Amino acid sequence: MSAAKEIALISLFTALLIGGQFVLNGISGVEVVTVLLLSFSFYFGIRRSVISATAFSVLRCFIFGFFVNVLILYLVYYNLFALFFGALGLKFKHKLNTARHALITAAAVLSTAFFTLLDNVITPLYYGFDFAAAKAYFVASLTAVIPQTLCAFVTVLLILPALLKAYAVAFPISENLRNKG
Repeated sequence: MSAAKEIALISLFTALLIGGQFVLNGISGVEVVTVLLLSFSFYFGIRRSVISATAFSVLRCFIFGFFVNVLILYLVYYNLFALFFGALGLKFKHKLNTARHALITAAAVLSTAFFTLLDNVITPLYYGFDFAAAKAYFVASLTAVIPQTLCAFVTVLLILPALLKAYAVAFPISENLRNKG
């Protein structure tokens, strides 16, 4: 893939992540970033997905505001997410079967819960919450984590196979090129 196509692919995908988050922002617990970044990481590899995750984490601040704790959360979480699912794609040779799909779906649900737990550490530390405030923040986060994990389960279960097929049709790249990504 040429450098121009590579830049276009990553840029387009980053815009898709931002647009997906923006469109569903008003519905608590409903999101498509998980399934989109997971599918991109799995198919296109670690390097491309980490670049996209980093760009997404920074550029989304222009829409939702620059909050240091959120920027730290997004940079840490989404880069680890891209690394993990990109590595799974490499291990599974970018192919999905029923057992792998079940494993990936479970990993996506756990990752989504981890996002909230990581926020429950970063935000209280950043703002210097005392124990009672940190505990209240954790309890309040439960109202979002339950629908988010359910949403991750449903979207990864139902949409992931279609996204991977669409990528294969639109970007029929060789195994060698995909592994380098």
